[in-house]
Amino acid sequence: MKTKIGLLYGGKSAEHKVSLQTALAVIRALDMEKFEVHPIYINEEGQWIKGPQLENPVENVKALEFSQENQLSPLSLAPSLFSSERQVNEPLDVIFPLLHGPNGEDGTVQGLLELLNLPYVGNGVLASAAGMDKVMMKNVFAQAGLAQVNYVAFIKSEWEKAKESVYGKVEDTLGYPCFVKPANLGSSVGISKCTNRQELEAAFAEAFQFDRKVIIEQGVTAREIEVGILGNDEPECSVAGEIVPKKDFYDYKAKYEDGDTALIIPADITGEEYQQIKEMAIQAFKALDCSGLVRADFFLTKDGRALINEVNTMPGFTPFSMFPLLWKHTGVEYPQLIERLVALAIERHTEKQNIKYTF
Repeated sequence: MKTKIGLLYGGKSAEHKVSLQTALAVIRALDMEKFEVHPIYINEEGQWIKGPQLENPVENVKALEFSQENQLSPLSLAPSLFSSERQVNEPLDVIFPLLHGPNGEDGTVQGLLELLNLPYVGNGVLASAAGMDKVMMKNVFAQAGLAQVNYVAFIKSEWEKAKESVYGKVEDTLGYPCFVKPANLGSSVGISKCTNRQELEAAFAEAFQFDRKVIIEQGVTAREIEVGILGNDEPECSVAGEIVPKKDFYDYKAKYEDGDTALIIPADITGEEYQQIKEMAIQAFKALDCSGLVRADFFLTKDGRALINEVNTMPGFTPFSMFPLLWKHTGVEYPQLIERLVALAIERHTEKQNIKYTF
């Protein structure tokens, strides 16, 4: 029998378009002989809309944006728990959340799926939330003893009340260059590189458009190395890849629009450097209690020292994305990668069913 898979994509997030590209790539790679594919689109207002079962791959993202006429209550995905809800189709075997950014990658949807007791691909509530909030993530990494760049963080009201003090703390603690980022966003949205006070002021105003909290990281001269992690309790690490942007840094346009970036796989690093990165990536995966998949990003300094930058708990699957390319060079083709992720989701869900909730 085919596995009934619900592809959940779109979302109320600045990364809505990225999610559509990810969904398109996954649909094109799914083996329709093995999977019964049910698209579930979340529009930019946050409404869930059920599309028709896909018999064949779609050609473009417009085919994945459905009208409100088929609006769906998330509760109908678990009719056995909510009998008052109309069941649209037979229950799905697994949900694949192809959501990036807030309201999807941050633990909110994962919490809903936990309440519905549905198997879902990827990280759970804690790992997703901590992985989305760069400040919390870096605090966990610090507690785990993982080397990283220096950083400071501020909330919007703190900045609005004492801008000069905030700017002064950044300059005294980190200096220039530094990077200002929204704490809860990915895909390089709202990120700015600053080399002076004027750029710093503009960067704060830009970042606070996307979040109430920002993180500022010390600039470092280093290579950007990434690895993919796959698994649950026994995670595996892919080969390493290197990002060589032709601009100052790997921004949104370079990632998703013009492909103006060189992705070197495998990265030209020593065995010792790879081993260091591999061990740190798996340590970070376990420190956040991750499951399924993450992409771990590192800085590698000239003296061969690895600094963890961040992990992405739902890395993109677009044609320009690093995560599937890393696993392809490791020996896992894209369709097989998807199948492994689905199997890991069901494995984790099955394990959770053995947990006692009464005594």
